[in-house]
Amino acid sequence: MSNITTSPEAAAAAQTLFRVALGGVLVAHGTQKLFGWFGGGGVEGTSKGMHAMGFRPAKPSAVLAGVGEAGAGLALALGLATPAAGAAAATTMGVAASVHAPNGFFATEGGLEYPAVLGMAAAAFTIGGSGPFSVDELTGHVLDRPWMRITALAVIPTAIAIQVYRRRQALAADAAAPATGTAPDEG
Repeated sequence: MSNITTSPEAAAAAQTLFRVALGGVLVAHGTQKLFGWFGGGGVEGTSKGMHAMGFRPAKPSAVLAGVGEAGAGLALALGLATPAAGAAAATTMGVAASVHAPNGFFATEGGLEYPAVLGMAAAAFTIGGSGPFSVDELTGHVLDRPWMRITALAVIPTAIAIQVYRRRQALAADAAAPATGTAPDEG
């Protein structure tokens, strides 16, 4: 007698449903940043927010955040180049979680809960792949090889650390600017 309670087909369907839902959420958030859809600020509004949060230069940072969400989200939803898509989304969400971390854990207090969960979900697809109902499957996993998964997973913490470091440096420079009489970079 088998202890398996879920069929491979049901597991594949669940994996696909979760991947498409995660991708859809990321696309929605990214298009807010890029195009101002769904009540977002578009690149200009997002740039102002990115500058205030310490991301320099602000406009390229806004575009990268939008592409990191919308582009990676679309690729995840399709199951296309899943290791790279998952890593891009996980990195973007990891950086977002670092911004929210001073507010604690729970999203209701502005904490890191929501971006952290999105990032962990994206990292899970980086590790586990897209599943059988995906473009990766249709293309014979040309853009989803085991070495790509390992490489993409290894890049995530390094990329997050670099962005967090750069942000902290910019915020420190902003804090020092009033003392020296210099204006912070508006980039």
